[in-house]
Amino acid sequence: MIAIDTYEQIINRELMAWKKKILRKSGTFERMSKTAQNKMNTFIPKKVHGVITESVRNLVEAVLKGSKFVTKERDVSCLNLQQKDQWVKETIATYRKTAVIEGAGTGAGGILLGLADFPLLLSIKMKLLFEIAGLYGFDAKKYEERLFILHIFQLAFSGEEKRRETLDIIEHWNETEHTRELDWQEFQQEYRDQIDFVKMFQLVPGIGAAVGAYANHQLLEQLGETAMNGYRLRILSEKA
Repeated sequence: MIAIDTYEQIINRELMAWKKKILRKSGTFERMSKTAQNKMNTFIPKKVHGVITESVRNLVEAVLKGSKFVTKERDVSCLNLQQKDQWVKETIATYRKTAVIEGAGTGAGGILLGLADFPLLLSIKMKLLFEIAGLYGFDAKKYEERLFILHIFQLAFSGEEKRRETLDIIEHWNETEHTRELDWQEFQQEYRDQIDFVKMFQLVPGIGAAVGAYANHQLLEQLGETAMNGYRLRILSEKA
């Protein structure tokens, strides 16, 4: 008789593969790309760096202080994990399409609109995370849940060392009191370092629209995968 895996067994295997990807060391190509990125950052106008820094600071403050991104409540108590996952996947796809359209539009508009893409994309990303939190049954009106959302964001857009640290925090979230404030300066620096290289090409006339659409698609895909697996880890940990 052939044994049929349960959905949780399938998810556990997916989580193992995902964690392996998160924890893997950077290869030679990635290290070379990082060196090139650091060099390129020195040529980026201070105004661009300033827009990103201010956008991230405002985002962190808005998330921690209140309900700007809180979405309408949904009763998901009757859904199992597989049903929640399916709903989350559909939500990610919807937000990804929105981000692609937004990236193409701002990328086609030159430098000024290209700069406008940074805060707009941040808002789309954060709204997605609040939606996902609600779909998995977590109340984002609570400070601790908003802090968890920021850690998911940080896990998605951080360098190798910070990813390892943040994954460990998420894996042991239910075992710890969360009283330490988030370091927004470190938060924004990690984010900038991860997106600057590709997003800067969005400011280049002629290719901005294509780059903006592609970059936003990839960034939303990355964030969606991280959020799904982060909440899966937490849900399965609570059950265990």
